[in-house]
Amino acid sequence: MGQIILRLDRVMADRKISLNELSDKVGVSNVNLSKMKNGKISAIRFSTLEAICDALDCQPGDILEYKKD
Repeated sequence: MGQIILRLDRVMADRKISLNELSDKVGVSNVNLSKMKNGKISAIRFSTLEAICDALDCQPGDILEYKKD
């Protein structure tokens, strides 16, 4: 079975946006965004994903990647 890999750190670096700035725009705590950025979460709400995509002007596929084993 494959796995979903979060690429939030890459997209944030491409957009030159800090964790604090993204947190303010999305309305999610720094701690939770940091966990997402480091791939330490097991789920994400669609509303959170939508807010992140809106703030970063990206598509969900830019943040999420499926990797087969």
